[in-house]
Amino acid sequence: MSAQSALVPTSSRALGLGFTGNLGNIDAYISAVNRLPMLTHEEEMSLAKRLQENNDLDAAQKMVLSHLRLVVSIARGYLGYGLPHADLIQEGNIGLMKAVKRFDPNQGVRLVSYAMHWIKAEMHEYILKNWRLVKVATTKAQRKLFFNLRSNKTGLDAMSPTQVDDLAKLLGVKREEVIEMETRLSGRDIALEAPTDDDDDKFSPIAYLSSDREEPTRVLEAEQVTRLQSEGLETALTKLDPRSRRIIEARWLANDDGSGATLHTLAEEFGVSAERIRQIESAALKKMKGSLAAFV
Repeated sequence: MSAQSALVPTSSRALGLGFTGNLGNIDAYISAVNRLPMLTHEEEMSLAKRLQENNDLDAAQKMVLSHLRLVVSIARGYLGYGLPHADLIQEGNIGLMKAVKRFDPNQGVRLVSYAMHWIKAEMHEYILKNWRLVKVATTKAQRKLFFNLRSNKTGLDAMSPTQVDDLAKLLGVKREEVIEMETRLSGRDIALEAPTDDDDDKFSPIAYLSSDREEPTRVLEAEQVTRLQSEGLETALTKLDPRSRRIIEARWLANDDGSGATLHTLAEEFGVSAERIRQIESAALKKMKGSLAAFV
């Protein structure tokens, strides 16, 4: 099976989504996927819930087919590496299928935003494995430099000292590393490196692309926590009476290190026992927990 034909989902015609004619070349494939209908937000959510709740593979395929044009669009950005366009698209389609499998419709984002990460991850892995006979990037820092150097360098001329310094500062690496990577990218292919069992020489692009900060689900969780800490906390505090709010703020929000006022200090301030302050604090925290539930 050719790379182009392997791109086409086998049951697309059965779904009535428009793959017709000869798809034996990449132009025909791109033309076909650009004719596929895009899903509305409501359709996307409905299909995603069917997949999540019932493992409906028909729903999954419809979600994949409607986003094939996204893969084509992203693949165009990597044509400068000299690799076949069809192969880049095929790898991106694998990433798209992974994204559809992991997509959670309850997170409140569209699949197009979520899928970009997984599509690029597969393309990056393919590029790093196949762009040259040698491994041009064997460490996390080198892989980051590899892609950023390609996108920041203009023309075929060597980078100026100022450009080297600026890129090194931007990426947090030594200027010597920038010069070395530029030399690797502009040089001829050399012999394939000898295989090694050293774990330090092994790499998996998905590992560095799917960090806790960059993986879409983690990003959404971080945004939710930020919202909870700001908007949610302020809303919860406004529902407390002045005394309860003063106690909560003094006990928990006065210092960043969590070293708030003691029960005895507040007991003296309000002229009650330390046990009474503890009771008020407990009741206030319980009330705030109920208010914060709306932001989780």
